[in-house]
Amino acid sequence: MTTLATYVKTKRKEFGLTQEDMSMKSGVGLRFVRELEQGKQTLRMDKVNQVLRLFGAELGPIEADRS
Repeated sequence: MTTLATYVKTKRKEFGLTQEDMSMKSGVGLRFVRELEQGKQTLRMDKVNQVLRLFGAELGPIEADRS
């Protein structure tokens, strides 16, 4: 499981949400939520961020260390 998948699943449980609850509250499909929690490698970043906003988080690019 990926770090993102683990984070989302942990936060969902902390907030007392089922996968269906999270799907409805974030506006993404249940299948997307399941794929996200299973660590699917190809997911739309905008949809990932829809889910993460429930927890006050956001996924974005980071600058590479160029040293």
